Amino acid sequence: MKQTLNLGQVRSFGNVEFLARQLVEGFITGLHKSPFHGFSVEFAEHRLYNTGETTRHIDWKVFGKTEKLFVKRYEEETNLRCHLLIDTSSSMYYPEANYGKMTFSVMAAACLAYMLQRQKDAVSLTTFADTIDIQTPIKSTPSHVHKLFTQLDQLMQQPKPLRKTSAADVIHQVAEKINKRSLVVIFSDMFENADKADALFSALQHLRHNLHEVLLFHVTDKKTEEDFAFDERPYEFIDLETGETVKLQPGQVRETYQQAVKSYFQDLKMRCGQYKIDFIEADIAQGFDQILTSYLVKRTKMR
Repeated sequence: MKQTLNLGQVRSFGNVEFLARQLVEGFITGLHKSPFHGFSVEFAEHRLYNTGETTRHIDWKVFGKTEKLFVKRYEEETNLRCHLLIDTSSSMYYPEANYGKMTFSVMAAACLAYMLQRQKDAVSLTTFADTIDIQTPIKSTPSHVHKLFTQLDQLMQQPKPLRKTSAADVIHQVAEKINKRSLVVIFSDMFENADKADALFSALQHLRHNLHEVLLFHVTDKKTEEDFAFDERPYEFIDLETGETVKLQPGQVRETYQQAVKSYFQDLKMRCGQYKIDFIEADIAQGFDQILTSYLVKRTKMR
């Protein structure tokens, strides 16, 4: 069922909407043949009539065909509201050869946007680095979602250099602006400065305090960013958000680096567990089924 995609070909293809549709349709086909077939991936336009309620909204055409009473559902009682947040700081455009983490995040967000549209749910897009770049309204119309795909396409163009992350400040702003209970989906490598870790956790807690459900996709190139699996030869490593450089051989720092990264990521995962935030390790070398399955699990729980 895994939906794979060559990240290096996505930008050259240049049609995020088409690729997302193909990935989602393939995922759903596989879903129906899998242990997850119980998930509803179709929009339910009706619910059973409950004795005693008004008969004004009964769908009599359906009754004529089925001899069962169904009530038409309206937008406010059927639609999920989903806010997609994508970190666009410089580190998200690593590896440089295919803008791997950004390309992965864009395609994952596009798949969710297509699935949300398919289920007539409302969606918005927010992009950010140290400040908010784009923040769209939350709508479910086809024209709105098409605009989101266009904006997602643009994210894979040449990035602005030396853009730092300030996820904590942005998440606080987003939490203040969302008025109705929603699902907030975040794509980020979460490479904040270590001294801002508590601020980041406070911002995530802010979302939960306001009763929003949160899916945090921790996007990494696991092979190099976590395992530090570089060949044993001299390298010049560049901090993409500050421009600082250091020359060394990987073996000189590998063990220390792995311990520091593991500690930070474990702390992040533990805090998310405490706040009841779904923390998903999203390795860009893996397929998109991890994204879509996590979304469907969360959406089912919110019903």
